[in-house]
Amino acid sequence: MLRVAGFTAAGLLALLTLGTLVVVALHAGGTARLIVSDWAAIRFTLTQAVVSAVLSVGIAIPMARALSRRQFVGRGLLITLLGAPFILPVIVAVLGLLAVFGRTGILNQFLGFWGAAPISIYGFSGVVLAHVFFNLPLATRLILQGWGRVPAERFRLAAQLGMGSSAIFRHLEWPMLRTVVPGILVTVFLLCLTSFAVALTLGGGPKATTVELAIYQALRFDFDLPKAALLAMAQFGLCAIAAFVAWSVARPEVRDIALDRPVDRWDSAALSARLGDFLVLSLGAAFLILPLAMISLNGLPHLLDLPQSVFSAAIRSVIVALSAAGLTVFLGLPLAFTIIRSRRVGGLIEASAYLALAASPMVMGTGLFLLLFAWINPAEIALPLTALVNATLSLPFCLRAILPAIRTVEGRYGRLAQSMGVTGFGYFRLILWPNIRPAVGFSAGLTAALSMGDLGVVALFADPDQATLPLVLYRLMSAYKIGAASGAGLLLLGLSLGLFWIFDRGGRLNAAT
Repeated sequence: MLRVAGFTAAGLLALLTLGTLVVVALHAGGTARLIVSDWAAIRFTLTQAVVSAVLSVGIAIPMARALSRRQFVGRGLLITLLGAPFILPVIVAVLGLLAVFGRTGILNQFLGFWGAAPISIYGFSGVVLAHVFFNLPLATRLILQGWGRVPAERFRLAAQLGMGSSAIFRHLEWPMLRTVVPGILVTVFLLCLTSFAVALTLGGGPKATTVELAIYQALRFDFDLPKAALLAMAQFGLCAIAAFVAWSVARPEVRDIALDRPVDRWDSAALSARLGDFLVLSLGAAFLILPLAMISLNGLPHLLDLPQSVFSAAIRSVIVALSAAGLTVFLGLPLAFTIIRSRRVGGLIEASAYLALAASPMVMGTGLFLLLFAWINPAEIALPLTALVNATLSLPFCLRAILPAIRTVEGRYGRLAQSMGVTGFGYFRLILWPNIRPAVGFSAGLTAALSMGDLGVVALFADPDQATLPLVLYRLMSAYKIGAASGAGLLLLGLSLGLFWIFDRGGRLNAAT
């Protein structure tokens, strides 16, 4: 039964990714051609993604190095906070960045006090700044894991040999970085490639338009279906190339034999090293925490004065988020089980699930729009479509959490359960579910949080009366109602983090592992 459900889920995913691409391709004929502005959008998309990825990973390396060799009060909390921007709604993060770097933000007020010229967050610099804010924590945590896999005995041996900091970096740390950094760099590049809300809010005009934004404009304002389809195909091609590069540079994890001793870094005792690490961590923490603090400070006074439309939109967003989380678990569980149990086609099924990494929300939304608009008004089913797309795009992250958990259970109890005749639903209820609940809860919470902040697909379909909270927040910002926008942003932030905590905590509560 689970295998049938798994094959059905794989087919649905193929239809939502490759199927929507085929629909887009069929509508890309006629006289549609990429004009000068379209090529400019492609160049801007690639340029900002490259610069954002290089800066994010380049800054993450010294941050991860400082965290790996320093023990201080609050270190665990700082590492935990590094995971917050990934589930933070994009539009809320933009609001926080505006409070710090915007025209009336803290930085420009400081510059004005000293008579310096103000800076502008809009355009290329603003898009790159926002992408670094989102991806620097992710890159830091991934690189920090690489440092954690270097055995402590190697650093002890290096200290006994009298190696300095530069020698340790050259002989121990640099080989590790050469292994992990390329894959992280391409992953961040792919995330920056499919950004929509950042370009929508901080793009600043035709010179700072991404392909995702160009698709949205072609559909929402010009209703130029062939052009939108052609741009969607170009976007899918860019994402597919990036996904292939990410897969090709990924290397299997090799764990060195170690004694699991604490890592003591004798090379970091010098005053210059301590000051350097303190400066890197202080600036990095301020860059990440200050926008979040400004959201709370600016939003609290306006939280109780929000219009009714904001709370109605919040209810719709919660419904979409819960639906997306349910769909992700409903599709992910049988899919993961089928991948493990089907030896011949398991790899193919897993590949179909990861097709979502090459399909941007706008490509999928464009395909669904082109498929449905001739028979039904897409606005009438905007919210279910948004939940479906969000669930599909979250499945790769869900599988990364669920697959290892199921493999562990299968390795420990699979043969024993079969020998005792415990199969089917009984095996799932008694053995599988109690052990994978934490992974399922984390996956559902992550999907719900990401869906709460989605401003991609819903922007294509939704009417004003069906707007979700991120869309209402964007409209408040566009109308320069900063007070109400700050309150709505704080509400969205609280709901996103709250849903993630409820699912994650619920999955771990009284779990078997």
